[in-house]
Amino acid sequence: MGALLTIDDVHVRYGDLVALRDVSLTVAQGEVVCVIGPNGAGKSTLLAAVAGGVTPWRGSIRFGDTEVVGLRPEVVARQGLSLVPEGRHIFGTLTVDENLRIGGFIHKGRADAKADYERLLELFPRLRERLNFPAGRLSGGEQQMLAVARAVMTRPRLLLVDEPSLGLAPRIVDQIYEILLDLRQREGLTLVINEQSSNRILKHADRIYVLRGGRIQLEGRAADLADGEAIRSAYFGFGSPATLEGVTP
Repeated sequence: MGALLTIDDVHVRYGDLVALRDVSLTVAQGEVVCVIGPNGAGKSTLLAAVAGGVTPWRGSIRFGDTEVVGLRPEVVARQGLSLVPEGRHIFGTLTVDENLRIGGFIHKGRADAKADYERLLELFPRLRERLNFPAGRLSGGEQQMLAVARAVMTRPRLLLVDEPSLGLAPRIVDQIYEILLDLRQREGLTLVINEQSSNRILKHADRIYVLRGGRIQLEGRAADLADGEAIRSAYFGFGSPATLEGVTP
């Protein structure tokens, strides 16, 4: 499989703070790639740079054949790349229906937009039950489903998902992952998922990158990292007695 996303030697600064340095990674069409690391590792900055929300001061980010560094987020989204941000960022005063339709505005006037909308409600039956509810009244798990559904309304080829388990009960997190993997199978989506814990991603990812201190510390196939030892060393630094399982629920 050819690379759908290629990140090469990316550096991101916030003033004097270097958030990412020398970051390079690839994502092949159809893969599930997970980036794990502690708070402050640079995971959200990495996805924001890919989606056009942050401009690297050095490096290249190619989506397919298109260099996306310097493009506005809405232009990047029209290329087929969509971000589900950390904390969901839904429009709380708008209804579920209105939030979903906002996701479709990027392709306004598309003849099959109605069919896309109905297909998503089949995938997210809980949202169909809540269509006329203000989105701010949804539970955390329902809001995460809405954020994912809204992103999928843009018809992405690559879906970036930032911390989908944040603040959610383990049972709800399992549901979210089932939905994401179902979307991969049904829609042919390529997924890049940021997480703090390796518990689920070792089961679901094709490949894993460990990001710490703004640098890639480890990259490998999930099957080759299944015992977790190399991940723990990269996550915490060598010699730490801590375990990944204690980082998040």
